[in-house]
Amino acid sequence: MLKNWMKPLVGLFLFVGTGAAFGQNGRFQQAVDYKMEVQMDVKTNQYSGTQTLNYTNNSPDTLTRVFYHLYYNAFQPGSMMDVRSRTIADPDARVKDRIFKLKPEEIGYLHAKSLKMNGKSVKFKEVETILEVDLYEPILPNTTVTLEMEFEGQVPLQVRRSGRDSEEGVRYSMSQWYPKMANYDEQGWHANPYIGREFYGLFGDFEVKITIDKSYVLGGTGYLQNPNEIGHGYEDAGVKVPAPKGNTLTWHFVAPKVHDFMWGADPKYKHDKIQMSNGITVHHFYIPGEKTSENWEKLKELTPKAIDFMSKKFGQYPYKQFSVVQGGDGGMEYAMSTLITGERSLPSLVGVMVHELAHSWFHGVLATNESLYPWMDEGFTSYATNLTMANIFQANPNPQRGSYAGYYRLAKSGLEEPMSTHSDHYHTNTAYSSAAYAKGAVFLAQLGYVLGEEVRDRGMLRYWNTWQFRHPNVNDFIRVMEKESGLELDWYKEYFVNSTKTIDYGVKEVKASATGTAITLERIGLMPMPLDVVITYKDGTQEMVYLPLVIMRGEKVQEAGMPTRIKTEAWPWTNLTKTIQLEKPFDQIKSVEIDPSKRLADLQPENNKVEF
Repeated sequence: MLKNWMKPLVGLFLFVGTGAAFGQNGRFQQAVDYKMEVQMDVKTNQYSGTQTLNYTNNSPDTLTRVFYHLYYNAFQPGSMMDVRSRTIADPDARVKDRIFKLKPEEIGYLHAKSLKMNGKSVKFKEVETILEVDLYEPILPNTTVTLEMEFEGQVPLQVRRSGRDSEEGVRYSMSQWYPKMANYDEQGWHANPYIGREFYGLFGDFEVKITIDKSYVLGGTGYLQNPNEIGHGYEDAGVKVPAPKGNTLTWHFVAPKVHDFMWGADPKYKHDKIQMSNGITVHHFYIPGEKTSENWEKLKELTPKAIDFMSKKFGQYPYKQFSVVQGGDGGMEYAMSTLITGERSLPSLVGVMVHELAHSWFHGVLATNESLYPWMDEGFTSYATNLTMANIFQANPNPQRGSYAGYYRLAKSGLEEPMSTHSDHYHTNTAYSSAAYAKGAVFLAQLGYVLGEEVRDRGMLRYWNTWQFRHPNVNDFIRVMEKESGLELDWYKEYFVNSTKTIDYGVKEVKASATGTAITLERIGLMPMPLDVVITYKDGTQEMVYLPLVIMRGEKVQEAGMPTRIKTEAWPWTNLTKTIQLEKPFDQIKSVEIDPSKRLADLQPENNKVEF
C-alpha cells in the first residue's frame, strides 16, 4: 500500500489442501478453507453471516487456543486505533480524531454470536479486535477441525481503508469485514490488535455468497460463479439475464489460494471487463462522472500493460483475474484486487493502480508478514511501481530517484528507526512510511549496485519461483540473492535493515606517486559498502577500480555499460581509508568519482568526486 539466518532448504515440500507444510527448520503453513454466506442490509448498513472454516494444523505443535481478527471493532471511540491516532506525534490525516467522533450508527463492529468446533460449542472472549477462543479439546498436529461461526457486523463510516459512504460517494468498501483466523507460524500466533497498519493472513480457499439489494454491482476478490444469473456486466456474450424474482441477488464467488477476500459495492458502478490474450480478465469498477469517466476509460488500456510488464520482470501473475475497484481512502491491496480512490488526474490514477497491482506480487503471493517486514512489501512494491511507471510513460531515466530522496530525508531527519522495527511500534508515522516505502525500495535498488543489475534481476525471479505462496522473510530473500550471486550478504542485511547506520564515502586525496598516481579514499559513514571508483582521463577515456568488501567473499561481475575494470582490491571494513596505486601519471587524470551511477545511497555525495 500507498504505507537467525536460514540455511539451504531441507526436508520435504508437502501440500495439504491449499496450505503447505514444510520440513525446514520448523517452517510450516497452516491451511484454511472458508465458506461464508452473508446478508447485507443496505438501509441499516448491517450484515449477518455464517462461516464454516476447515482449519488444518500443519505445525508440530498442539494448539489449545485459536484467535480471530475482528477488524471492524477498531472503528469505535476509545479503541486502540482511535487512541493511537489521537496521541501519535504525526497522525494519519485520514484518521486523526474521526473515530472518536463517530456516532453509534457510524461505528464499525464485528461480533461472533456463536462458535462451534466439530459441532460442539467453545468458549470465546472478544478483546477489541481479537477474538480469543479456548478450545474444549486441543487441535493436534496434522489434523483438521471444522469451526462454525455465526457473526454480525456494522459497516463503519469510511475512515481508514474500509467502510461506507466514502468522500467520493462509494457505498461500500468491504475489506477486513469478516472474522479472519490469525496466522500461526514458526514464531507462534500473530494475534496483533488492529491499530492501523497492514495485514498477515493464511493462504486458503474462499467460497463466499453475498446477498444484497439487486441494484448493487459488486467487484473484488474471486471468480463469480453465477455470472449469467447476476448480469451487471459479468454475463457471457449474448446471454439475456433473467430479471430477479425478489429484491435481492446472491453473488457467489470462489477464490482459490488467497489470504484475504475483499468486495466493493455500489449501485452506480460502471463495470468494464477486458480479456487479456493470456487468459487474465481485468475488471474495472467506478462511478462515472466528470472526475472519473475519461481517465478510467484510459486506465482500461494501462492495467493489462502493467500486468504484462510486471509478469515479465517479477514472475507470472498467477490468477485469472484482477479487479480495480473505486473505493477506500487512497489505495490498498487485496487478493486479486485493489480499492483506489478514483477522482484523480491520469498520472495519479495510473500511479495508484500500478502500486496496488504491484502488491499482488509481494503482498498477494509472496505474502511476507507485513507487521515484521513491511519494507519487503511496501519497499519492493515501490521499487516495482517506479520501474513500471517508467515503462508505461517512457519519461524517467532514473525511476528510483524519488525513493532515494525519501530515504535521504529520513536518514537526516533524526526520526529514523531500524527497518527491523515492528510496524505497529514505530514512534512516528513518518519513520514507518519512509522506512517501509522509500528505504525498502532503496534496499532493492542498491542491491543492484552490490550484485550487478542482471544478477539482482535474476535473483528477483528466483525469489518468486522459490517462495511464492510461502511467506518468506528477510533471511529467505538474502539466501536467494546469495545463491544467485555467489556472494555473502548477511552484512548488507545487518547494516541496512537492522541498524540506522548510514553510508558516506569520500575521495580524500589524489596525488602523484613514484609509480604513477595514488588515490586515497575514506569511509566517513558507519556502514561499509563496496565501491565502484571511475577515473576519467583528459583524453575522454574512462577506467574503473572496483573495491569489494572482504566480508563479501567474492566480487560482482563486470556490469554492461560500465567502464572497463582495471583493478580489483578488497577493502576490509575495519580500515577507514584505502589507497589505490595507478600506473598512469597524475597529470593525465581529469576526475576521480565514487559511483557515478548514483546507486550507492551515499548521504553526502558532494565529496564523492574530485576534478582537476
